[in-house]
Amino acid sequence: MAGGGLAPTFSFGRGDRAVEAETLVRPVVEGAGLELVDVGFGRDAGRRVLRVVVDRDGGVDLETIAELSERISRRLDLEGFEPGPYSLEVSSPGIERPLKRPKDFGRAVGESVRLRVRGPAGSTIHEGELVSADDEAIVIASSGGEQRVRYDDVASARTIVDWDAELKGSSR
Repeated sequence: MAGGGLAPTFSFGRGDRAVEAETLVRPVVEGAGLELVDVGFGRDAGRRVLRVVVDRDGGVDLETIAELSERISRRLDLEGFEPGPYSLEVSSPGIERPLKRPKDFGRAVGESVRLRVRGPAGSTIHEGELVSADDEAIVIASSGGEQRVRYDDVASARTIVDWDAELKGSSR
């Protein structure tokens, strides 16, 4: 499986400003018939950025992102969200998407995933097919067999794509 990809160059957290932004943004996103996946507020290349990630079954097109960005911007301005300059970035999670909630894992059943799992001896990386997801844990199948991992033990997770196979398949 291809692992690849560069680590993000930004630093975002779930601080008070992100929580406040989520409170303001959620009704706008849900009112547009979309799901709010994540909100983060932090710095990227020295500038302050509010990142809003949205999704829906079938994905989100650019026109929807542009319209939603305008609505979110108006709401944040009306509420006086953040004094001083910052950038608003609204996007979809992308093809290699982060998995955070049981709902996210449930949608990704059958896909290839990469997990960083916390353990007594530190963290380990696991890659394989996500076989199942319930309210408490997931099951991932790899060359070593199936492993059940509790959500509390997952430090980070995302879907992964075998880009070599994808590129070969698209050249037909």
